[in-house]
Amino acid sequence: LECDLARNLVGQPLVRQQVMKGLREFLEKRNPVKPLVMSFHGSTGTGKTYVSSMLVRYLFQGGLQSPYVHQFSPIVHFPHAEQIEQYKENLKRWIQGNLTNCGRSAFLFDEMDKMHPGLIDVIIPFLGPSWVVYGTNYRKAIFIFISNAGGEQINEMTLDLWRAHKDREEISLQDLESAISKAVFENPQSGFWKSGIINEHLIDFIVPFLPLKHHHVQQCVVSELGQQGLEVRSDVVKEVADSIPYFPEEEKIFSSTGCKTVASRISFFF
Repeated sequence: LECDLARNLVGQPLVRQQVMKGLREFLEKRNPVKPLVMSFHGSTGTGKTYVSSMLVRYLFQGGLQSPYVHQFSPIVHFPHAEQIEQYKENLKRWIQGNLTNCGRSAFLFDEMDKMHPGLIDVIIPFLGPSWVVYGTNYRKAIFIFISNAGGEQINEMTLDLWRAHKDREEISLQDLESAISKAVFENPQSGFWKSGIINEHLIDFIVPFLPLKHHHVQQCVVSELGQQGLEVRSDVVKEVADSIPYFPEEEKIFSSTGCKTVASRISFFF
């Protein structure tokens, strides 16, 4: 996994560092004190879903298709605000039932920024260091929250550092962590709004995904051409990377969509 992240995840030094540290520490413990809880934050196309699927691919046979990996999307699983009480009950039961089947299960919560505020707090009992919840021993489970919330703050700080001529490798987790927590906890639209999960410090690792620069997008294009079995031509790499919008308006430093639209754009230039 470490090799794969180093080779294929572009421009995310903090992600590699945090994810590997978190996993290594957690998996080395025969009896962890609590489940591993990680929260991925950053704007679109920076690699959050990519990393979470890579992670479960290495930990579970069948990856995302494994019967022990469970994905939740607010749009698919919890679409109606008026049914939130029912969703809370369902979610608690789903997690409890799946942990009864297999204590070493993974739960991925996608688009936390679109989750109904208050809903996610029903899983608090599963995230802390208690021994048994509802008759289930659950401390070997892995929970990953994926969110665009905090992305704006991460982008602003990365931009400020770039303007101060600092390299992205110099950005530390301390620079970003409190800004992200504040952004998700105090935003009424966020699934983590005033959440006990943040308040009770149940997240072990807040993982910031930085905005990607032009040369990172080029690396994504090269990688995608390889995956599609197409010839890696420098003119195509440049044209695809140039066709993506960048911000801020005047300097055009960071890709507005990260690498998200790279795969669909290649066909225009080949």
